[in-house]
Order: sequence, then structure tokens, then C-alpha cells
Amino acid sequence: MNQETKILLSTAYFAPIHFYARYIAHPEVYIEQFEHFNKQTYRNRCVVLGGNGQITLIVPVIKGRGPKILIKDLKVAYDMEWQRNQWRTIFSAYNSSPYFEYYKDDIQPLFEKKTKYLLDLNQSINTTICELLEIENSSKLTPDFESIPENTLNFRETISPKNKIQTDTNYNEVPYTQVFSEKFGFTPNLSILDLLFNEGPNSYSILEESLNISQ
Repeated sequence: MNQETKILLSTAYFAPIHFYARYIAHPEVYIEQFEHFNKQTYRNRCVVLGGNGQITLIVPVIKGRGPKILIKDLKVAYDMEWQRNQWRTIFSAYNSSPYFEYYKDDIQPLFEKKTKYLLDLNQSINTTICELLEIENSSKLTPDFESIPENTLNFRETISPKNKIQTDTNYNEVPYTQVFSEKFGFTPNLSILDLLFNEGPNSYSILEESLNISQ
């Protein structure tokens, strides 16, 4: 394995730090769009850190009553004011962080537009995060489910809250100062928002240092 290896990832909502450590380390990134929706994963949830501990933010989706729905066809539900509530949670958790004021005007609009499909919402978020972190390599959506491009690592299920044991032996997150570090110690692999608001321009270096795939 080397830095020329491509990678296949699932779509993710304000993806965890592990996701972006892998994202910047590969020349080409594929995002799966033809898999069936998998509940209780980062596809429609992220984890931030508040004054009382970890908080899971979930995007409600319209699953329907038919067969399992493809991720590209999964619609976001807006019958509840989840966007406003989530932004309030993020504001409460990070308004005292070093870089919240610097980035909030880029992040808040993502909680205001009502995007129809989850995949489109996640892609929009990813575009913003890549711009803020100055990530140059862009992702591509997969052409179908079965075809995994040659020389590509399949990480669709590797980066998941369901995996209690870290299976990516090349990943070792570099600790950084978090808003509530004195209360909880270091909490690893939160949403990229946590790293962004706490470390700002230094975020990219932390992502690089957290992954070693040179061997």
C-alpha cells in the first residue's frame, strides 16, 4: 500500500476525522452512491463534543415502505426543525472554540438550505470542508455498486461508529486541544467540525500526521 492507492468511501454527514485523514492521503477518492442505505452509520449522522459529552447529530430521512433504498435516492425529511436545532447544538458546543467565529459564516448556511437528497447534502458539505481545509483532490461518485476501481481500497464499512475496534492499522489520531479537554481528556474521531473549530489552519497537518501509509 502506498500513497498512489485510490480509496472508496461511503457518503458521510460532516464526516469524522478518520474519513478526512484518508481522504487527503489518496490521489483519487470515490464516494459510493449505489449502496443501500445503512442505518446507524456516518452516512446521516456525526458526533460532536458538548459540555456534557459526545452528542450525535442525525439527519432524518424518508425511508419509505418499499425495498431498501439506494443512498443516491434517499430523501431528507424536513417535518421537524432539525437543522435549527443542530446549529444551536453546534453553536453551544463550539462558540468558545478558537476558530468558530472564523468559520461559522461558511458552515451555518449548510443548516439553512433544504437539500432534497442526503447524498447531495453530504456532497455539498464535503465541498465546503475541502475548501476550508484547502484539500485539492476531489471525489467522484461511483458509476455502479459492484465495480470497485482497480488499485482501490474499499473503506465503505471501515470508517463506522459500529466498529468498536479500530481496523485501520495505519490510522492513529494525533491528539489536539478540544474545548472540553480539561473535563473529558482527548476525545478521538469526532466530526471534522471539532477539528476545524479547534485547530483551524492546523487541521490539515493533524490529518496528515494521523495517518501513515508510506510503508
